[in-house]
Amino acid sequence: MAMLTDPSLSYQRIELTKPISLIYMIDDIFDLCGTLDELTLFTEVVKRWDFSAIEQLPNYMKKCFKALYDTTNEISYNVYKAYGWNPIDSLRETWASLCNAFLVEAKWFASGKLPKAEEYLKNGIVSSGVYVLLVHLFFLLGHGRDKEIECLVKDNPGLITSVATILRLWDDLGSAKDENQDGYDGSYVECYMKEHQGSSVETAQEHVIKKISDSWKSLNKECLSPNPFSATIRKASLNVARMVPLMYNYDDNHQLPDLEELASYFL
Repeated sequence: MAMLTDPSLSYQRIELTKPISLIYMIDDIFDLCGTLDELTLFTEVVKRWDFSAIEQLPNYMKKCFKALYDTTNEISYNVYKAYGWNPIDSLRETWASLCNAFLVEAKWFASGKLPKAEEYLKNGIVSSGVYVLLVHLFFLLGHGRDKEIECLVKDNPGLITSVATILRLWDDLGSAKDENQDGYDGSYVECYMKEHQGSSVETAQEHVIKKISDSWKSLNKECLSPNPFSATIRKASLNVARMVPLMYNYDDNHQLPDLEELASYFL
């Protein structure tokens, strides 16, 4: 609802709830449920997009992959019916990239060896799920010319990177406790403090806030400069970034007062 405010985009809003739900589900599998061996196998199955290989997975992973496989194929088929091209290869690639980023994080934290902050952030931009979300939106809006696809899938455009950086860093200003997670998925703040011995939490947070500000400048520049993306894609990207502080601005009681205040207007 926050991404796509145009009343005419009801179909796209409904369809986008599916990859959003799957992103959160798969994220929890990597953070909370799977062993490293299971997560490695799950990632390989997603990369191969091979339904016959799921027999080696635990039951809950089989169900998750089936949901991912069926939903992605259904979206791809609907795009084909509506616009005449099938985006399945590009969508598969985005899911494989997401799972690989989740796996990289799982290996880091299983080993107890945190990466440097910028290495963590580079991977975290992918694991934020923003790329998966905006690629789905791209095809659901009927975009699919060869140049657009190449820019979107191969070139890691700044439009998406800026939004993903904002989301990842805002998320990491919170903690696993904020989300009532028993798992451990690290944060940029922790990596920064380990890399810069003697830094306080406050210093690390100030650094993160500056990086968020810089990412907003980059996003504004992308939206105001010529680029291959439609006005709808650019506005949706801006709206995701605008929504992020409401989603992750926890108070000392691990509540979201800004979001709760807005929600109260509709009750």
